[in-house]
Amino acid sequence: MIKLSGFFVSDNCFFSNFVFMETIKLNIDLSVNQLIEAVKQLSPKDRLKVNEAIWNEDTEIPVEHQRIVLNRMTKAKANPERLLDWDEVSKNL
Repeated sequence: MIKLSGFFVSDNCFFSNFVFMETIKLNIDLSVNQLIEAVKQLSPKDRLKVNEAIWNEDTEIPVEHQRIVLNRMTKAKANPERLLDWDEVSKNL
């Protein structure tokens, strides 16, 4: 089950509180499959709104992932000869 905030399901329709320009907070238990089925019933325009609501949300990058990237950047700067040119590598794929 997942918690879904800011949305509600009624009569097999999926609505966003953003459509009505109201600020409400709802927590509804839905399985992922139930959520997907509800979204499938939306018009293409409303599906885009749901997509924008999901992807416009700031996602925090885990600290461990940040460390991995910083470590790789440090190694790349210290040993640039280890790096491969993408154009050259992609020719061999």
